[in-house]
Amino acid sequence: MMDRLTSMAVFVRAAEAGSFAAAAPALGMSAPMIGKHVRFLEARVGAQLLHRTTRRQSLTEVGRAFLERCKLVLAEAEAAELLAQDLQATPRGLLRVNAPVTFGSYSLTPMLTRYLRRYPEVSVDLTLTDRVVDVIDEGYDAVIRIGPLSDSTLIARALKPYRLVAAAAPAYLAERGTPQAPVDLAAHECLGFSYWARASLDVWDFTGVDGVTHRIKVRSRLTVNTGPALRAAAVEGFGITLQAEEMLREDLATGRLVQVLPDYVGPSRAMRILFPASRRPTPKLRSFVDVVVQAFGP
Repeated sequence: MMDRLTSMAVFVRAAEAGSFAAAAPALGMSAPMIGKHVRFLEARVGAQLLHRTTRRQSLTEVGRAFLERCKLVLAEAEAAELLAQDLQATPRGLLRVNAPVTFGSYSLTPMLTRYLRRYPEVSVDLTLTDRVVDVIDEGYDAVIRIGPLSDSTLIARALKPYRLVAAAAPAYLAERGTPQAPVDLAAHECLGFSYWARASLDVWDFTGVDGVTHRIKVRSRLTVNTGPALRAAAVEGFGITLQAEEMLREDLATGRLVQVLPDYVGPSRAMRILFPASRRPTPKLRSFVDVVVQAFGP
């Protein structure tokens, strides 16, 4: 029995060549064998695909429509085979990645070292910045982005929300008092992170056990664009900082900082990994995205 995909490929080449004889050399088969493939397809669809005479051939109306569909089917079949080959390919080459400073320093980098041990033929150029980079123009393979998604031309995979906690030094709390409820923050020195300016710099959200969210307008005399700098100001006792728990974990464990409003859930920001839309992502990119989603996925 003839293979349908092979017969479709023969039919497309014969239709484009204009005759069975013209298509025969490229296909590596005789004109009569090409005719058998075409008749096989005509029997399957129940309609004539080609008008054939001793001198020329032409597509029927059904043949023209069938030809376009055959091209699509053959293209998809080729893409499926290439994808299967890629899945077995070894990730290799340089991967350029961008991530926010705090997440990149305290969460992504430890994961990257494990990724690089797993794939020894991959190297990573990681850039940490809280600036929103242009993935295409600046040549990144993938970026981690926290906050609203504005570029719809990229493929986005959701990660778990980026959760924040409020903390202050014991000396600050001894001098200014410890907030008991979110509303108390309005009377405190709250350290501002300028990276959140797009999402509302001077409003902090806290959710109680009852599910009610309290939106508090805070006052920030000191605003900085990196989390580590705000952490340093908090450790010095200047005010209350709102930062990722991952970054503050050691300070909280040693007592350099104390969590403020521990009975409330602090704000969170949407976090995603973004990469350029591509029909066939490279093995290095696909493996990296899969590892990130596995480590930080929702």
